This record gives sequence, C-alpha cells and structure tokens, in this order.
Amino acid sequence: MNLQSAINNRSAKIGVIGLGYVGLPVATAFAEAGFTVFGIDVNDSIVNALNQGKSHVGDISDETVKTLIDSGRFAAGSDYAHITNLDAVIICVPTPLNKVKDPDVSFIISVTEKMVPHIHKDLLVVLESTTYPGTTRELVMETLEQSGLKVGKEIYLCYSPERIDPGNETYTLKNTPKVVGGVTETCTRLGTELYSQIATEVVPVSSPEAAEMVKLLENTFRSINIGLANEIALMCEKLGIDMWEVTDAAATKPFGFMKFTPGPGLGGHCIPIDPQYLAWKMRSLDYRAKFIELAQDINTHMPHHVVELVSDGLNHQGHALKNSRILLCGIAYKRDIDDVRESPALDVLKLLEEDGAEVEFYDPNVEGIRWNGGTKKGLPELNQDAIQSFKAVVILADHSDVDYTLIRKNANLIVDTRNVYPDADDDNIIRLGVGKKN
Repeated sequence: MNLQSAINNRSAKIGVIGLGYVGLPVATAFAEAGFTVFGIDVNDSIVNALNQGKSHVGDISDETVKTLIDSGRFAAGSDYAHITNLDAVIICVPTPLNKVKDPDVSFIISVTEKMVPHIHKDLLVVLESTTYPGTTRELVMETLEQSGLKVGKEIYLCYSPERIDPGNETYTLKNTPKVVGGVTETCTRLGTELYSQIATEVVPVSSPEAAEMVKLLENTFRSINIGLANEIALMCEKLGIDMWEVTDAAATKPFGFMKFTPGPGLGGHCIPIDPQYLAWKMRSLDYRAKFIELAQDINTHMPHHVVELVSDGLNHQGHALKNSRILLCGIAYKRDIDDVRESPALDVLKLLEEDGAEVEFYDPNVEGIRWNGGTKKGLPELNQDAIQSFKAVVILADHSDVDYTLIRKNANLIVDTRNVYPDADDDNIIRLGVGKKN
C-alpha cells in the first residue's frame, strides 16, 4: 500500500515531535481522527504524564488524553527509533529568539539530526515550527538527505505553519484552514492529503518558502496593527479622548477597517517573535524592515507606560511607587489561558520591582511562575481584605472568571489596561487609552 492510500484510509502511523502548545493538539487531532499517533518529546515528565492520561496544555483535557491512551491510538516517548515504524512525522518544536533577538533554530537542527538514522523510504516529514523563509529547504532538507534518500523521490518534505490560538473555542484545528507548501508537487500533494484528514480546508501553496512567509505575514500584520492601536491609545490619553469609544465606533464601518485594541504589550510565542524572524532574514539581505521595527518599539514600550500610569496614579493619591504593594491581576498573556510565554505582565512585574514596589499577582489560571531563579506563587484567591491591602491593582489580563466588581469596590487605585470598566469615571480608576477631559 502506498503512502497516499495509507493516509486516506487512516492506516498511516503519525509521529509528532514536540508535545507542547502546538504539538499536543496536533497529535490528539490525528488520534481522534482514527490514526495511530506516537508523540516524541525530550521532557520525561511530560511524556510520563501524558502516558498516564494527564495533559499539560490547557486546550487539551485530561479526559481527551486518557481516552486516546486507553484506546491505543496515542502514546508518548523520547526514542527517535520509533520513526522507523512511522509513515509521517510532524515537527512542532520551539523556535525562540536568542538573547540578541536573532532566530534560534537549534531545536529544529537537533530534531532533524536525530531523525536521520531512522529515516526510511516513503516517509513524509512536515515542519510546523515558525521560522524564516528558507529553513525547510536549507536546513531540514539538507539534513534529511544525509540519510541518502532524496526529497521528492524517496522521502517527502513540506512546511505547514501552525495556526493554533490558545483559548480560542471558535477557531480550532478542524475549522481553521491549513496552509501547506512542499519541496515538490508530490510533497505538496501528500501534505495536503495528510492535513485534509483533520482540517475542513487545506490551502496548498507553491513552495515551503511561500508557506513560511504566510505565517510571518499573518503575525507581522497583527503586530503592526496592535502597535498602531497602542500608539493611538497614547495619543488619545494626551488628547483627552476615549480610545475604546473611538475604536468601537470605527469598527461599525463595514469595509476598510479591522478592529484591533490596545493593551499592556505583546505576549505569546507568535506575535512578539515571528516579525523578528522576518526582520532578521531581511537584514541578511541588506534590507531594513521599517514597519516591524517601529511596531516593536511601540509595543515593547507599553509595559513602561503601564508602570508610568501606576506611578502617576499613586502620586496623585500622595504615595510613592517605591515600597508600595501592587497587585497584578492576570499574569497570562491574554484572557482565559494559562500561558505566560512572553507575557507583558512579566515585564510590568520586573519594572515595578526595579522601581522598588512590592509586587504580587493573582491569576485564576496560573498558580505560579518561574521568577528570579525560583518560583513566585500567585495569590490563591481574591477577597476584600487582600484587595484593600494593596495600594494599586493593575488589570493585565481580563480573565472572565475574575470578580471585577469586588476589585472596584475595594481597590484603592485601579489601572485598567483591558477596558474591563468601559464606563468608569471613578477618580481611582485609570484606563489605558483614556485621557482626562479638559
């Protein structure tokens, strides 16, 4: 039986390397579609937990994992030798920025090198990790062909950008179109067949470079427009205008406008990072990505602006920021998730502590964070006494299961960066993007 037939009748065995926020949803989607899936991860604690039916990803329940484990359709391990028994392998490893903000593709390199001894004919390999145009062909293909097998003839290689949005219950892997670009037409066809088993629409493009650029365009678009929203918010504060009112009114236009809202900064693994991959690639070609640089400047300034709002509010009440107890409400990077990767709340926390404030946080979805070489625990609950013990409460993630009425009744000062108090004109509430009227 050939590879295409095995994919179509779902007898193909699928491997997923990297079982994080992207890899685990991909693995469970294929397993729920009837495929036998083997997940590979270097973290033994994650592997052991998954094999016991316990999920570490908020969007995937323990019940889902346990059902798939018990059915035999999913298992996890760390041994790359399993690849010899697989028909397709999907790579979902992290691609962070290094300390100087350059792309770190070391995980991709490490994975592909470990795959080489176990590669066999008629194996389909798909890279999903976000990266710069050229990675699939220049790094992954060259490494895989060290096996002696030729891509496009004996093995097959595609790039398909992940489009997972943690916490989004409306758009999932199933109903979000999947982009696929293969090294050859046969690669693209096989990649399209594979993802057609779990997605209602697959969009083939002409090359892996085009598919890589799709992902960077999507998130650069978001970064730049969020940067614009943030700058308009700063303008509105100076002009005495309500940014949120302006945005809602502009959004009534049925064409030519897409609503973006301001906030305390960018968070998550995609929007703060992906544009920098593109900017880095263009610098290597002696081209300066001006829009990306400008948006980054504005967006990375927002945590500093939030701290300025806190300091100004305290000064107005006769208090100094130094030695004041400050509560951050929401440490995750957006509402109703437990993901703190690149969260702007972490920047706000760091800046406040550097200015001498005593800072705690409350987040119903995050029990603790790694901080200063250890673990910083959040408050276990919010109550009247706890809120009143702080000089200020800063709302950084508008989780739906937080009692904002309780905060409003008991907080000495509130800095609202998410518009949870849209009509507030209380003297003790400072709203991001809303200036005082003359």
